[in-house]
Amino acid sequence: MLSAPATPDQGGPVPDAITAEQERFRSSLTRTIEDFLAEQRNVLAAISDESLPLIASITTLTGGGKRMRALLCYWGWRAAGGSPSSPAPVVAGTALEFFQAAALIHDDIIDRSDTRRGRPSVHRQFSGQHSDAGWHLDPERFGVSAAILAGDLCLAFSEELFTASCSDTAGTGARTIFNRMRTEVMAGQYLDLLEEAVGPDQTPAVAEERALNILRFKSAKYSMERPLMLGGALAGADEALLTAYSAFALPLGEAFQLRDDVLGVFGDPVVTGKPAGDDLREGKRTFLIARAIGSSGSEARASINAMLGDTSPRRRRGRYAAEPHHRQRRPGPHRTSHRAEVRGGLRGTGRASDRSGGEACTPPARGGGGHADRMTPAAIRLGAVPAYQAAAWARRRISVFRPSRRASIGRPGRLSSSV
Repeated sequence: MLSAPATPDQGGPVPDAITAEQERFRSSLTRTIEDFLAEQRNVLAAISDESLPLIASITTLTGGGKRMRALLCYWGWRAAGGSPSSPAPVVAGTALEFFQAAALIHDDIIDRSDTRRGRPSVHRQFSGQHSDAGWHLDPERFGVSAAILAGDLCLAFSEELFTASCSDTAGTGARTIFNRMRTEVMAGQYLDLLEEAVGPDQTPAVAEERALNILRFKSAKYSMERPLMLGGALAGADEALLTAYSAFALPLGEAFQLRDDVLGVFGDPVVTGKPAGDDLREGKRTFLIARAIGSSGSEARASINAMLGDTSPRRRRGRYAAEPHHRQRRPGPHRTSHRAEVRGGLRGTGRASDRSGGEACTPPARGGGGHADRMTPAAIRLGAVPAYQAAAWARRRISVFRPSRRASIGRPGRLSSSV
């Protein structure tokens, strides 16, 4: 078991030791991922060099990230008495990294997201490869189909690695948790799709309850709870310890996803690495949206519902398209009040950091300096700024909000841009 944290008069050596141990694990994890992908690259090369873009796209995706799930698995292992020198948590953590990669690839396809971690999403990389090569048929369909296969390959890698991490004794309990985690994520993803199709015909209380349930199974459990429990189970943790792990990690996972939902609307893509507003464009009925609808008046509620899933050119890519100034309608008093109510409903549900747009929905003063810094796609979508200002802002920021369709996946880790 890990020793208790040092008291102030002990000089605090334990935190430094923990940091060093964590960095050693992270380094081992990165080497294991790289070595495994090198082996798989040889396997694919023996089949055909033309299949190598599959492994290149996976290499690019797994080369980044916080390694949060793998780290939770490791500390779950250590707190249950596991040895820091054992390869088991490293291999299990690698399995979790590939499972997450599969989930991200498939989620980006479902949500039609253009970027991931500041780079084109995998299906966009493949569609860009198709376009650059001038191949026949539809590049979009090719990109989606190839990305589905890349995600499936990550699932196969994850299964192979997790099986290798299980011992005969502790493996049964860990296997049960791993299998349940995968089922939970798939079911949560389906419920998310279903919620988009069902639409707004439910009370605010029911909408919030359903949104939390989706959040819990689609993300919170596999992000925090299950990785911690997996590490403990691999080390032979008893049921009482695993229950304590769950009680600690599940609320943490829910908080993690709630914050991510806020950043998904108000976040700065430069910071988050993904475009703001995808959840709104795809009609995602997140807890943030459910709370905003529940705290708004009937007119604002109808407006928010109408905005969900709006992929018209004026709202596509998270910004209004340019519109001649003389054709814009000047908002009357009732329209101004209505917009303020919509903004207040969304803003009142929570804020991200200042960089992420706490004031993003405040209309900038005409002619005032620095108004572009306060604009975000969320503010533009909600009508907080006139379209002519939005168009000017979009032109200045176009390199951020328009991911390249000409990304190269032939060389892992390198992405070219035609913008």
